[in-house]
Amino acid sequence: MAPQKNTGNVRKYRKPLNINIGLIIFSIIFIYILICVFLYFTNKHIVGYEVNAGTLSVENVYAGIALREESIQKSDYSGYINYYAREGEKVGVSNLVYSVDESGKLSETLNTNAASGENTLTDENISELKTDILSFLNGYSNKDFSQVYDFKYSIQGTVLKLSNINTLNSLGTLSDNAVSGMINFGRAKRDGVITYSTDGFENVKASDITADSFDKEKYEKQQLINNELVSKGDPIYKLCTSENWSIMIPVDEERAKELTEDPYVKVKFLKNQEESWATATIINNADGTYANLAFNNSMVTFSGDRFIDIELEFTAESGLKIPLSSIVEKEFFLIPVEYITKGGDGSSDGFMRESYAEDGSVSTEFVATTIYNSTDTDYYVDDTVLKIGDYIVKPDSNDKYPISKKATLIGVYNINKGYADFKQINILYQNDEYAIVQSNTQYGLSVYDYIVLDSSTVNENDFIH
Repeated sequence: MAPQKNTGNVRKYRKPLNINIGLIIFSIIFIYILICVFLYFTNKHIVGYEVNAGTLSVENVYAGIALREESIQKSDYSGYINYYAREGEKVGVSNLVYSVDESGKLSETLNTNAASGENTLTDENISELKTDILSFLNGYSNKDFSQVYDFKYSIQGTVLKLSNINTLNSLGTLSDNAVSGMINFGRAKRDGVITYSTDGFENVKASDITADSFDKEKYEKQQLINNELVSKGDPIYKLCTSENWSIMIPVDEERAKELTEDPYVKVKFLKNQEESWATATIINNADGTYANLAFNNSMVTFSGDRFIDIELEFTAESGLKIPLSSIVEKEFFLIPVEYITKGGDGSSDGFMRESYAEDGSVSTEFVATTIYNSTDTDYYVDDTVLKIGDYIVKPDSNDKYPISKKATLIGVYNINKGYADFKQINILYQNDEYAIVQSNTQYGLSVYDYIVLDSSTVNENDFIH
């Protein structure tokens, strides 16, 4: 007989509940991070900016075109030309400028003397060359490499001219020389500053200038080189005959207005950092507006330059410096100044608005408003309390004024009190990034105020977290 099973005391084993605290904490942190990321990308990011006093750096550098009284002199002879006046030197009437050797023997004589060392440069000549080289180095820019070639021709010509002068001095009177009969000397027919190049701008007037005139890639300059073969009637040198000259620059409407109001402007020449005063005249040509800056000095220094880089030195505007991104435009009601009154406590500005009861009776109520700006005739009042169609009553009178007229103000959102509060600004000057605004105005900003950096991220009266 099989033994019986005892099942009365058998109980089912229940596994203990194992709670993973670490996993729960990690899940909570993960969910919190997801919520923070979601809120970050969905909420507006309002960044404050502290207002400080400052000045504005305005781009005032221009590439101008020099216009002078220039006269191209042509050769009366054919042959090999040799120059005896330096580039940029002022010559008087009848001063020796060049010679034309019909036979070419003078060139042989000059070359022979050069090989023998008879026309060695003096210490004074070398000092002049050093001055020219230093002047070139100070004004050189990688953006205009063509200056190197102009300088090369200029310095070569200067060396040859100095050598020629020394050779002539050593030869004495050429009447005793075998070559004298074939040499024709050219003397200045009038006084002026001499240059050895032509570029087609000699007869250009201010009214002829166009945008293409400033295209350096189209500019062609013809160097007149020493010891070259010339024909009768060829250009051989150029005279700048007046110390009065000008520089033409393109200007926008705002700069043209400034120069019209105050035509006297200080100009810095970037080539040598020297400064001079000019008188500006605004010229409206067919393709744009230009300023003609007239000078009565410094012509000799730039007699060989057609394109001149300059900087206009205006008095820097000072005030409160704010970023342009913070500026916003807002509409306001215009209400005549005679309608303003004080509230019951005597401290709040506002207006008496006409209201109607259900039984049709008419009464007035005081409505406190914020004044954002004022003129001699009107107040600029926020449009959140009043609305178009409301009537306001003049104090101590039965005159009424219907709310309807609007105007805009330029301003920023001040956040000193923890919410976006519109403040009107008066812009004195601005560039591409910042504006200078008037400080300590009645309804405006003061130093160390905080404003919203990007006005598009906030609406008026939004609380700043």
